[in-house]
Amino acid sequence: MITINTFRKLALSFPETIEEPHFEKTAFKVKKKIFATYDPKNQTACIKLSEIDQNVFSSADKTIIYPVNNKWGKQGWTLIELKKVNKDLFIDALITAYCEVAPQKLADKMRPNDNK
Repeated sequence: MITINTFRKLALSFPETIEEPHFEKTAFKVKKKIFATYDPKNQTACIKLSEIDQNVFSSADKTIIYPVNNKWGKQGWTLIELKKVNKDLFIDALITAYCEVAPQKLADKMRPNDNK
């Protein structure tokens, strides 16, 4: 299970991430772009992924990670059931979402460097 404290700590550890209210949710943004939101009522995260990444993460378990059931889901917005998700899988998905919206220089700081 991922708590809001764990979610917040992870998201805010990414370069230049800020936390702001977003309607009844909490949004995590980089350079004014949302990469994740937290919904306390449903204990879910919603993250922004590419279509390919959305398919990859959803294939792990469609009852835990799945596209939003509307036009936003077709644009890569993906729900994660925080009561059920494995922490390592959540971290991988959150990093991937951050890299999807962050400028290249910031995203590169989060990706492993094969040349080291």
